[in-house]
Amino acid sequence: QVQLVESGGGLVQAGGSLRLSCAASGRTFSPYAMVWFHQAPGKEREFVAAIRWSGGSAYYADSVKGRFTTSTDNAKNTVYLQMNSLKPEDTAVYYCAAGRGSWYPFRLEYEYWGQGTQVTVSS
Repeated sequence: QVQLVESGGGLVQAGGSLRLSCAASGRTFSPYAMVWFHQAPGKEREFVAAIRWSGGSAYYADSVKGRFTTSTDNAKNTVYLQMNSLKPEDTAVYYCAAGRGSWYPFRLEYEYWGQGTQVTVSS
């Protein structure tokens, strides 16, 4: 059974940090890029960051550049999203997804999704 399981969400004050994890299991994910999205109440799901298991540069949304960092631990089949200097507008459910397609230009089709983890940033 293919699974992406996010964890690490919670409540944090503005300026604080959280590290989200996305554990992948059930198949070989090396051909996939791993992507983080978030969805705030009443809004559409938005891209946050993307990374490949093979390494190299990552993509980030302009709103999180310089504050968020995504990384992989290939031995653990886990992707991380380190979130620093959190702002109330970062409040959302965060999802990880596995997709395949073109890395440059960035255009993926997403095959697997996690269930999401809630991040709430208080002011």
